[in-house]
Amino acid sequence: MKLRINPLASDIIISIYVIATLFLRFKYENITNVSPMLSIVMGICFVVIIWVLIKLNILNPNWFGLLNYNKK
Repeated sequence: MKLRINPLASDIIISIYVIATLFLRFKYENITNVSPMLSIVMGICFVVIIWVLIKLNILNPNWFGLLNYNKK
């Protein structure tokens, strides 16, 4: 049995994840002197985590209905 999260819950989880990671990155960068390259690598790592969850079909984003395709 595969774990699948419905589209609305996936959208909410992704939104919270993006806001939380951006907040943590900005807070961490202000506390310590972080080079821009390290900041970029951290951002890429956070994006890769979400990308893998979407590719494994655990998260099924609907992008809050913005990308509804007409199924005929």
